Amino acid sequence: MTSFPVSHRLYQVITWGLGIIAFLPISRVIRETTIFKWLGRFFIVGAIFFLFLMMLGIDQAWIQVTAHGFEIGVYLCATYGLIRYMLADRYSSKDELFAAAAAFTLLAWAFAYAYSICQLLIPHGFMNSAQPNLTQQSWLDILFFSFSLQTATGLSNLLPLHPLVKIIAILQMFFGVMYLAMIVSRLVGLKYIKNAND
Repeated sequence: MTSFPVSHRLYQVITWGLGIIAFLPISRVIRETTIFKWLGRFFIVGAIFFLFLMMLGIDQAWIQVTAHGFEIGVYLCATYGLIRYMLADRYSSKDELFAAAAAFTLLAWAFAYAYSICQLLIPHGFMNSAQPNLTQQSWLDILFFSFSLQTATGLSNLLPLHPLVKIIAILQMFFGVMYLAMIVSRLVGLKYIKNAND
């Protein structure tokens, strides 16, 4: 078991606790999606169980990898639920804008957890241009990297080195661009239909 400074341990416990709290509204989105209802519940229960183990101080890598795997499942199910909700409407409203932003955010978090799994399994999967000697990147750096790739801004100081990390990055860039193209065109179309009928 790895020993961390108290401040680092407190930061981890708060982060994991907030992750558990975040599952409450996410579970509502998943519950509304019939296809992923049971699958979503399975992912939520699994994620909460393994996050509790981590909060209790069990720092084994396989527990973190498993927790992150369940979290990816939760976020992808919720993203699907939100996209399905947006595509089902015939007119644009504020709900669609909030759903579009939420789905984009959940997708970026899902990929961030995939990168976190990579760095747990592959210690030198990333290179940090600001701190080249780091083998484990901070969660904030990984999340920033994920959002940078998905928005195509490329502002992150992380560079993927391992082929697996590069493949996940390629997938995120592809899905990020396709998501933006699909959702923006859909929202513009719904707004046009609404204006045409007024």
